[in-house]
Amino acid sequence: MRELLLMIHPTTGVLAILAAVWVFVETLNASPVRSNVSNGASAQNRVRLWCGSMLTAVLMIATLISGGYWYVVYYAADKAIILNSAWPFAHSVLMEIKEHLFFATLILSVLLPIVVRGNDLALNRGARVLVLAITSLIILSSLAFEGAGAIISMAVRIGIMN
Repeated sequence: MRELLLMIHPTTGVLAILAAVWVFVETLNASPVRSNVSNGASAQNRVRLWCGSMLTAVLMIATLISGGYWYVVYYAADKAIILNSAWPFAHSVLMEIKEHLFFATLILSVLLPIVVRGNDLALNRGARVLVLAITSLIILSSLAFEGAGAIISMAVRIGIMN
C-alpha cells in the first residue's frame, strides 16, 4: 500500500498540473483576438474550460488525500531517516514548505472552476487574466512541490544508504 500511495500522490499532482496547463491554453483561446465568435467564447471552449478546471480541482484534492494519508500513516519513519541523513534540510525546509504552502495551491484549484463557471472569458478580460494568473500559480507551485518531493525521496535513499 505504501508504494502505491507513493505513486498515486505524485501522479495525481502531475495530472493536475497538466489539467491546469489545459485550462491556461483554453483561456488563451477564449480571448477575443483568437475567438472567431464575436459574441464570446464558443460553446465547446466553455465546456473544455469547465471540464479542465473541474479536473484540476478534483486531481488536486486527490493529491491532498493520497499525500495526506501517506504523511499521517507512513512518513514518521522516513522523517527519522531524513533527519539522520546527510540531507536533513529535506524535511526541515522542503517538507515544511510543502506542508504549509500546498493549501494555497489547493484553494486556487478549488477557486478555478468557480471563476471559470461564472464568467465568459472571451468577453470578460478581468476574469480571463484572473484564470491565467490562477493557473500559472497552480502550475508553478505544483512543479516546485514535485521537485521538493523528489529531493525528499532522495534524502530517504541517502539516509538508508548511509
